Amino acid sequence: MSMSTYHEELKNKETQRLREIQKELPAFTQSFFRGIAQTTSTKTRLAYAYDLRIFFRYLYEEHRTLGGVETKDFTAEHLNEISSEDIDCFLEYLTYYIRPDHENPEYGKEMHNDEKGKSRKLAAVRMMFKFYYKKKVIKADPASLVDTPKIHEKAIVRLDVNETADFLDAVETGEKLTDRQKAFHEKTKKRDLAMMTLLLGTGMRVSECVGINIKDLDFKNNAVKVTRKGGNEVFLYYGDEVREALEDYLEERENTMTKDENEPALFLSGQGKRIGVRTVQNMVKKYANGVTLKKITPHKLRSTFGTNLYQETGDIYLVADVLGHADVNTTRKHYADIEDGRRRMAATRIKLRKD
Repeated sequence: MSMSTYHEELKNKETQRLREIQKELPAFTQSFFRGIAQTTSTKTRLAYAYDLRIFFRYLYEEHRTLGGVETKDFTAEHLNEISSEDIDCFLEYLTYYIRPDHENPEYGKEMHNDEKGKSRKLAAVRMMFKFYYKKKVIKADPASLVDTPKIHEKAIVRLDVNETADFLDAVETGEKLTDRQKAFHEKTKKRDLAMMTLLLGTGMRVSECVGINIKDLDFKNNAVKVTRKGGNEVFLYYGDEVREALEDYLEERENTMTKDENEPALFLSGQGKRIGVRTVQNMVKKYANGVTLKKITPHKLRSTFGTNLYQETGDIYLVADVLGHADVNTTRKHYADIEDGRRRMAATRIKLRKD
């Protein structure tokens, strides 16, 4: 399986899932998803479908005039009965609601949304109303009048220098693991160390990491080719620590690991297949548990790399480029506290009167 094929398979799974979710939505929304297909990714459309499913469920359960209207009977003209106040009520509903369990109808799952979750769902509703208003299917666009919930930015969680060293030591030695985890550690430690070192040494996304094939490694230039969001292929460069960890793992992969000889993936699971994102997420959590009280995920390792790179270079544009951020403002928002610290430090360097 080539790397492009791996990403194509992911896209195919998302497309299939999108079709399944669309069957639970009103029939008229098919034109909406077709209409935005050229300007959005399959992953984005799938997220919209999930969020719109919640919106139409809310209308069925709560709306003053549309309550009780089955999804299959909902038409585009019904959108004219929805006001901006109704959408405000929907955002309030999202704070806490029960998601039905189709396998066990008498039970449901409690769901909560913070400002970020509400904003994302509002974006899906806005996109739909904007589309049908632009097509003159509906008379007004009430969603455009609804304010986006104010998002309270949380401090960026990252490993500090000592924690990073302790984290990698924990991966290498397995000392912080439970007895049960230690039983498997000897078989996987070189793979795990190579993955964690690569994530911390390049800032790549976990989805990019699991998508790497052996042929994507370029040891001559200390580089690895990854496929970024949107399908662009780029080379990320790494240092000697990453190189050594990769070489150690590759030697083990070649000589001892169980694998399908035709499996091109760099990182393999215990079954000899391409390792999955969820497995890596669990791996990071497992090793971080004994090292820090912070909630560490693969994305936090990415933040750790971004912080280190910015502190070393002071170049926000370089950090944005290496992390693959389409908009430098996204990067700037994440590292605003570091920028503020640099500005404070700069102020102390200025002397108005010589001693």
